[in-house]
Amino acid sequence: MDLFDYMRESYSEEESPLASRIRPRTLDEIVGQEHILGRDKLLRRAIRADKLGSLIFYGPPGTGKTTIARVIAGTTRAEFVQINATSSGKKEMEEVIRRAQDLRGMYGKKTILFIDEIHRFNKSQQDYLLPFVEDGTVTLIGATTENPYFEVNSALLSRSLLFELKPLSREDVKSLILRAVTDRERGMGAYGAAIEEEAADWLADVSGGDARKALNAVELAVLTTEPASDGVIRLTEDVLRECIQDRPARYDKKGDNHYDTISAFIKSMRGSDPDAAVYYLARMLEAGEQPEFIARRIMICAAEDVGNADPMALVVAVNCSLACERLGMPESQIPLAQAAEYVATAPKSNTAVESVSRARELVRQTGPLPIPGYLRDAHYSGAQLLGRGLGYQYAHEYEDHYSGQPYLPEEVRGNRLYLPSANGYEQEIRRHMADLTGDGRYTEPEILKPSQRPDGEVR
Repeated sequence: MDLFDYMRESYSEEESPLASRIRPRTLDEIVGQEHILGRDKLLRRAIRADKLGSLIFYGPPGTGKTTIARVIAGTTRAEFVQINATSSGKKEMEEVIRRAQDLRGMYGKKTILFIDEIHRFNKSQQDYLLPFVEDGTVTLIGATTENPYFEVNSALLSRSLLFELKPLSREDVKSLILRAVTDRERGMGAYGAAIEEEAADWLADVSGGDARKALNAVELAVLTTEPASDGVIRLTEDVLRECIQDRPARYDKKGDNHYDTISAFIKSMRGSDPDAAVYYLARMLEAGEQPEFIARRIMICAAEDVGNADPMALVVAVNCSLACERLGMPESQIPLAQAAEYVATAPKSNTAVESVSRARELVRQTGPLPIPGYLRDAHYSGAQLLGRGLGYQYAHEYEDHYSGQPYLPEEVRGNRLYLPSANGYEQEIRRHMADLTGDGRYTEPEILKPSQRPDGEVR
């Protein structure tokens, strides 16, 4: 390092944002992530022993992915190189690989390559790394906010250990806020600031587990707030409110958080929890989700999970969808909430899913069996000459409007495909069908197979 490099590095350290200056330098300084960095956990042991294989860190912003990589850089005897996928390309990687090969060949020294935002690399860029990770030229550490199973080359993923980082707890974020305010060496302590307990609690809460967001707010508050008469910069909740933007919803409509949220919404309705259902509805609306998309999921849930236990559920859901098309936001949120709450509180039955699944499996097994002649269309010239419609018994001419004539093809008669549950209105259906048909199976306890959803639907 020459004089210019030293001065540039010193200046960068002094002028860098608070979140960067106060970044932990050792494992013991890291807050949170005990599930992967606890005393007896694999990652902590591997870092201390300097015996790392390739790693992928996955988690939301501000949870410590880059911090852990920097701690590894400070503890390893290997060459540590960091690049960012948003600003680097194949040329930079070729230079890293060439130097890594030289260090390995001449000195037997390993190279750790840390790629921040690795999901930004396209498939060919990730493919380029594969042979060098495979032969040990570099040990890869990738950091991503996107689900690596969607965004990272499966071959790279299979050669790496995956660690998921969780959003920091409220207590963890609060401890970082207090450290940032009081630390005179790397924090804002030299400015003589003080933060109220309630303000620290509020900021920790609204930061949503993102330490960087909280620290940026603290820095801005300290630098822009005039000292009181006693020289103290007092950080109140009102001051901090002006220094932190509205909490952005972590909701990429093509990412896994989108699917996680809609999945939680549907499962809350299925699980008869209207409070959770309307909560996840609010999260989607705050993130800008289209009301029509949400309405479609409510319709699916009404048919799949309520069905004939409360036939009105689908009526409410369909009308909610129509209302959303005609109203737009913000008014659409009202019928959406009404429909979600109705479906969540309705009695549940998934017999529609089960019946169509059984029926399709039966069709696949038996093929297109001949339809009984008396059920076939007789409304054309010559139909009777072909035997079409002959022998059909018109149900309304019989007592209770029921003839008892079989309707399934002869080869599959006796199969019971629709098994009404004992919930809600389906109790009435069971009683009615048992009285009408005399079939004792309608009075037996239901025995249902596990649900099978059509491919591509969110469970």
